[in-house]
Amino acid sequence: MVLENVIKLVIDQQRSQLNQKDLGLSRALVPATRSLSSHALIISGIRRCGKSTLLLQMMQSMNADEYLFLNFDTPQLYGFSTTDFTRLDKIIAIEKPDILFFDEIQVVVGWEMYVRQKLDEGFKVIATGSNASMLSRELGSRLTGRHITQELYPFSYGEFLRFRQLSASTESLQNYMKLGGFPEFLKVEDNEQLIMLYDDILVRDIVARYGINDALGLKRLANYLLANIANRITATKLKQPLSVGATSTVLNWLSHLEFSYLFGFMPMFSYSTKAQLINPRKVYAIDTGLVHVLSLSKTDDRGRKLENLVYLHLRQQYSELYYFDDKGECDFVAFKNGAAEALIQVCYDLTPENLDREVKGLTAAMKFFNLNKGTIVTFADSDTIEAEGYQIEVAPAFDFLCRA
Repeated sequence: MVLENVIKLVIDQQRSQLNQKDLGLSRALVPATRSLSSHALIISGIRRCGKSTLLLQMMQSMNADEYLFLNFDTPQLYGFSTTDFTRLDKIIAIEKPDILFFDEIQVVVGWEMYVRQKLDEGFKVIATGSNASMLSRELGSRLTGRHITQELYPFSYGEFLRFRQLSASTESLQNYMKLGGFPEFLKVEDNEQLIMLYDDILVRDIVARYGINDALGLKRLANYLLANIANRITATKLKQPLSVGATSTVLNWLSHLEFSYLFGFMPMFSYSTKAQLINPRKVYAIDTGLVHVLSLSKTDDRGRKLENLVYLHLRQQYSELYYFDDKGECDFVAFKNGAAEALIQVCYDLTPENLDREVKGLTAAMKFFNLNKGTIVTFADSDTIEAEGYQIEVAPAFDFLCRA
C-alpha cells in the first residue's frame, strides 16, 4: 500500500523534474495520437532508451497544459498495488487533467484494467513500459482492443548522426558501432552507465519480476548471448555450458530476456511453424554499445556487430524477419503484409574468397522467394553485381542504415 500523500508528493516532484528536463532529440517514432479519445497509446521499449523524454516531447506537441504525469518505477512507489489506484483517482479528481501520462506502468499488476477504466471515464491515456508483454495478445483482451502500440529503441544510426551532428561515413559508423544508441550514455560515455543498466534489467526486470532463483545462471546466459550475437542458438545446446538441468528453464530465461528487450531471437524461415520452432534461432542484442562494453568475446567481431546493426535497422521497419538456409544462407528475409519484400546479406568486407558464398546464398533466397533484387550490406564497399539474371546491390552500411 502507498499512502495518498506519498503519491501526491511523487507526482509533484516528478512534474518539477520533468519541467527541468531537456527536450532532447526529436525521435523518428511518431506516436499515433489522433485516436486517443477512444484508445490508449502504449509505448514499449528497453529501459533508458528515451521513453520519458518522448512523453515530454508529446506533452509539448499536444499543448498538454492540463496533464498528470506519474512514473511508477520509483522507490517511493514500490509496493503500489491495484487498490492504490483509488488513491490516485482522488488526486486526479482534484487536479482534473485532460491527459494521463503513465511511465513504466508495467510494474503494477493489473494496470490494464485501470487504464481501461480511465478510457471509459473519458480520459486520454498514454503509457510506457520496459517489457514487451505490454504488446502481447493478452493486453488486447484486457483492453478489449482499445489500444495502439508502438515500440521505441535506442538511437538509430540516423538519430545518432543528428545527435552528434555528424555525417554518414565509415568513421561515424565505426563510432556508432562502438558506442550504440542509449541517449544518456552518449552524453557522457561512462561505461559504468551501461554496466548498471544491464545489471538493473537482469535483477529488477527479470530476477525479481519472475522469481528466478538462479540469478548467476541467468547472467551467464546473458553474457554468453552478448558474446555470440548473430550466431545460431538452441536451448538444448545451451544447457551444458550454463550447467542448467532443464531445457525448459533455458527457454523461459530466453523468453524473459527477449521480453526485457535485451535480445531479439530471429527464426529460420519455413512455411512450417513446427520447423520454425525446432530450428536454431539467431540472437541479436538491442545495442552494440552494450556488446562492446560487456561482451566477454576475445575477438573483434566486426562482422557480427555490423550484422547486429542491420538487424536493429530492419526490425524497426518490418513486422517479420527470418534468416534463410536452403541451398545457401541469406542473413535476412524481411516480410511485410505476409510477403517477402527484401533480402539482405551482410558481409563486413567482400573479398575474392567470400564473394561466391555471399552471392550464392543471396541468389538462392531470390529464387526461392521469386524476388529479382537483393542487397549485400558491407562496411564500406559499393558496387552492382549481376548473377544468374538477378541484380544485387552492394551497399555501404553508412548509406543503408540511413534508408527509411
